[in-house]
Amino acid sequence: MSGLPSVRGKITENRLLADLTWLRVGGPADYLFQPQDVSDLQDFLRDLDPEVAVFPMGVGSNLIIRDGGLRAVVIRMGRGFNQIEVEGNRVTAGVAALDAHVARKTAEQGVDLTFLRTIPGAIGGAVCMNAGCYGSYIADVFVSAKAVTRGGELVTLTADDLNFQYRQSDLPEGWVLVEATFKAPSGDPEELSARMQSQLEKRDATQPTKDRSAGSTFRNPAGFSSTGRADDVHDLKAWKVIDDAGMRGARVGGAQMSQKHSNFMINTGDATAADLENLGEEVRKKVFENSGIELQWEIKRIGEYD
Repeated sequence: MSGLPSVRGKITENRLLADLTWLRVGGPADYLFQPQDVSDLQDFLRDLDPEVAVFPMGVGSNLIIRDGGLRAVVIRMGRGFNQIEVEGNRVTAGVAALDAHVARKTAEQGVDLTFLRTIPGAIGGAVCMNAGCYGSYIADVFVSAKAVTRGGELVTLTADDLNFQYRQSDLPEGWVLVEATFKAPSGDPEELSARMQSQLEKRDATQPTKDRSAGSTFRNPAGFSSTGRADDVHDLKAWKVIDDAGMRGARVGGAQMSQKHSNFMINTGDATAADLENLGEEVRKKVFENSGIELQWEIKRIGEYD
């Protein structure tokens, strides 16, 4: 493997990325690096040519990789980064730990991170996106995170460093999160379990969970997030303005806005990344023409066009 540092993990050249994303689209990365542990990642980033771009990737639940792929080293964290530790009300989780697993494991120990139960993906992406549901956000429970800088240094980040906002945070280019620590309220394990079961049933009734999607396609306008409460206001939800623009069920090639939930974009079987992105842009155009609202993508889109 010319030009790349030696590693204890695994490096694959010219790796197709479609099977690593929930939408199952995307071209190849120049390299895919799966570090064995934090020190392996530190050594790699320290010794890698600074000119080489890196892209940290989670489980690909909120991602469109374009058909031309990525001229970069994609760094994907696996088994060495999925620990979940609970001490009192503090929870430390590796970035590869799935949100749902963190919610379940902490609930068993009487710690309430139940809002994570229905959020697709892993903790790294949840922190980067300030993921939220039912009126709770990562920012509400965040204590600190550890990241490896592009130069290979392990640093601790505070909430101020990450500057959490609605569905976003500020992580310097090329830095890679490795774990995060949260402080959450206490709760009765049985009550927490029942609440998560109720959330799952509601999600499955209203969202196309059996289809190939990437969760919400667009952010809710003006930060109007779902609280799950009876007095929740729906007139400024993304799905509502998409419906009002007549785009529920709209299609481009193999891409479709779900009939079940119009803010979910699905790959009906043979969509390309271009189909998905073009459909999203068509939805944005129609919503803007209809309501003057400019929808912002929630799904991250990266890479080169084919």
